[in-house]
This record gives sequence, C-alpha cells and structure tokens, in this order.
Amino acid sequence: MGDRKVVQYIDDLTNYEGKNVRRILENYDFNIDNITKVRSAYRIDTDKGPVCLKKIRRSKRKAINGNIVVQELDKHGFPYTAKFYRTKNNYLFEKHKKSFYYVTEWIDGEECDLNDINEACNCVKLLAKFHICSCKIETKKLKVKNNLKNWPKIFNKNISDLETYKQIIEKKRLKNEFDISYKEYIDKFHNRGLAALHFLNSSDYYILSKKANENKTLCHDSFYYQNIIKKDEDYYLIDLDSIIIDLHINDLGKLIRRLMFKKSYSWEFDKAKKLIEAYNEVKPLSKGEIEAMLAMIAFPHKYWKLGRKRYIKKKGWSEAKYMNKLNKLIKSDELQQKFLDDYVRYANTYTNS
Repeated sequence: MGDRKVVQYIDDLTNYEGKNVRRILENYDFNIDNITKVRSAYRIDTDKGPVCLKKIRRSKRKAINGNIVVQELDKHGFPYTAKFYRTKNNYLFEKHKKSFYYVTEWIDGEECDLNDINEACNCVKLLAKFHICSCKIETKKLKVKNNLKNWPKIFNKNISDLETYKQIIEKKRLKNEFDISYKEYIDKFHNRGLAALHFLNSSDYYILSKKANENKTLCHDSFYYQNIIKKDEDYYLIDLDSIIIDLHINDLGKLIRRLMFKKSYSWEFDKAKKLIEAYNEVKPLSKGEIEAMLAMIAFPHKYWKLGRKRYIKKKGWSEAKYMNKLNKLIKSDELQQKFLDDYVRYANTYTNS
C-alpha cells in the first residue's frame, strides 16, 4: 500500500475491528505499535516495520496464489511486489470467523498519479515487465480462473442485457428522466457493442487465445492506481488477489479504457498511443494484439454497467447521481467515436511485431 493523499482513504477503526486485528496478529511474530484502516486493508506499524493485513472472503486460495506469484516473480527478476509474512506456525493466512486474512509488507510509497501521462507511461512499463516475468511462472502450482476465449461470451451476454434493459423501460407505465434518457441512447450503444464484437471476431483473438492457453499467461486484472505504488524511483505492483489467465492486452486495454474517461485524457487518442508505445518499449505488441485490444476498449462497458446497476441490481442511488453518471457517458460519446476512428486508422497502419 502507499501514502499518496492517504488521509482521504483512512477510515475510522472501530473498537471491534481493532480487537479483531490484534487477535489475528497474535498468530504473527510482531509487536504492534499502531493500527490504521486504509481502504479495505489495515496498515499495522510493528517492531519489524509497517505491514499490511488484508481480508479475503471465502477462499484462502488467493493468499496461496499470491505468495507463489510473488516468489516466482522475484526469482525471475521482478522484485516489485509486497512479500508475504507467515504465521508463527508457518501458515500463509489466518482464519477468523468465516474470513481469511493474510499479511504482506507495506510498501511505503505513494499511489501513482495516472492523471500524469508520464507517470502513467512508467506504470505501463511496470505492467509490461510484470507480464514478461509472469510468463516464466509455472502456473500448474496455481488455481486461478481461465478467462481465455471468454470475451465473446461476455460481449454477447452484455449486448443481450442491453436488450433486456430496453424491454424493462418499455414495460414501465411511468418513465422518469433516467429511463427516457437511457432508452434514447440504448440503440447507439447496442450498435457499438456489436461493432466491438465484430472487431473481436475479425481480429486474431482466437489465435492469440490458443497461444496464451498453451503458455497460461497471467494477468493482474486489477491494474489501477490504488495497486501501483511509487517508492523512490521504483514502481511496485500490489494486491495479486485478482490474477487470472488471460491475454496480456486484457490488463492494458482495461487500463486505457478507464483512463480515457478521465478529464485529463478525454478520449485523446494520442495519449492512448503514448501508453501503447510505452508498453511496446518493454514488450512489443503484435498487430493482432492491437486489433483485439480495440474491441476491449470500444465495448460500451460503463453504459452497460450503469444499466445493470439501475435495472437489475436496483442500486439505491439518488436520481441526481444516476443522471450525472449517464450525462457524463453521453457527453463523451462523440469524443469516444472519434477516438475509435483514430484507433482503427492506427491499427490499419500498425507494423510493430
């Protein structure tokens, strides 16, 4: 974990939580000085330096996988992760009630600032190094989800969901402002979903998936600012709980898609190009990967997700919050279309291999 703007991420620690944390840490060889809750983890200042306590629900496998990956990465020249601590009885985790907990180093640095394109490029180079070293890991030891060949299923399912949301709205006798606005754009975003599926099916996705399946390539699957820590001049990748087997462009494509929605990026293709080129400096992408990644970025994931929160999960947000999120998506629509046109031109002339 890191300390950039850390104050806004600190939550009050209840007495109950404090007792639980101390009870769990009795199983470790630490003397506790102070406990702070940061995001969903705990920073514990100990006589052996700061450590991070993390809770994992249901499966202890995440701790076992994480430890294997950290050790293997270190062995293959990637020491930029948080090392695991074992209990006094040499276990990697501690069970408390129905949850499991594990302890790692606390990387004393700052969360990276992805609004800064130069820092974002450095983070992308870290991602490429992680991908290179993760290819050397013997994945037979791991039990992780294999997401290969799953993209078309996800795209088709989400496109079908948009059709369901449309039916739900049409059946409503009383339609509010959100219903009317969401339905007004649903066909447009539905078509963009179909276009993304077309990009995917006409790319080398299936060939790339077959090759990746043979090599069992690992993705971090949660590569974002809160999991990238800058300490001095080095960048560290933390929280390996979400690792999956997938194409490496899953990590890069998701990152680019998320960043493009930020004000500092505003769907400027040149900034996405800089990120792709930064990755290429370390681990060159093939033309097929560039084309398949377009599908990942083009799919209207946020629009689908907002509809799901409204019509399936019925998330209890205020109307103002729902409208604000929808208006942001609609506002960026034209910029996004221009971005996709620029990307297609770039992919057509791409020669790196």
